[in-house]
Amino acid sequence: MELKCLIVDDEALARRGMEKFVRNSEGLVLYESCGSSLTAFEILKANAIDILLLDIQMPNLTGLSLLKQLPNKPVTIVTTAYSNYAIEGFELEVMDYLIKPISFTRFTKAINKAKEYIRLSRRIDESSETYDYFFIKCENRYEKLFYEDLLFVEAMQNYVILHTAAKKYISHLTLKSVEEYLPASKFLKVQKSFMVAMAKIDAINGQEITIGKRVIAIGRHQKDEVLKTILAGKLLKR
Repeated sequence: MELKCLIVDDEALARRGMEKFVRNSEGLVLYESCGSSLTAFEILKANAIDILLLDIQMPNLTGLSLLKQLPNKPVTIVTTAYSNYAIEGFELEVMDYLIKPISFTRFTKAINKAKEYIRLSRRIDESSETYDYFFIKCENRYEKLFYEDLLFVEAMQNYVILHTAAKKYISHLTLKSVEEYLPASKFLKVQKSFMVAMAKIDAINGQEITIGKRVIAIGRHQKDEVLKTILAGKLLKR
């Protein structure tokens, strides 16, 4: 599996370092390296990029502003000298957040995480149609979960917690990666940090959903669409 990488950084020296890392990494292909988010935006509109290596502080358009404008984001690894954007980065569901200077070891760790996510995402259609379960990596082992046992998924910065009635599963994934894997007909994102199994909802009270003993707030801007999806064809009327 060869993965196309796009490097975006306004510092030429930093770009050359990333280019070297990509060329020395098995399975990666350097598609292009550019110094502007505006240039990157045009490249991403016209080409399918697998992994985006993205600086934050750049003129005209910051890296995070670029991500906000992309309707279909590649798997993104932030490469920056600033740590204070980490929370915003993870809210935009970046795969990893690397602080300069970046070692090849740290780069490789982030790339391996991206590779694993991409491998899983490319099996989404086949596995969701064929199987009633999936596997998720927790620490150094793969745990088997049945779709019907999953109550909700909670995002916590650079990892997720998958809640079942019996157990919690913690994995270093983004909520985006889990959302793309779960069947859209059964699971729904109700705010930036939560996805819920619609069949497991016990009650809806105003802006809140109850699943067992857990109360989950519905996102303010998502309320109408969430209620429409959950209640479609299931609301008893007078």
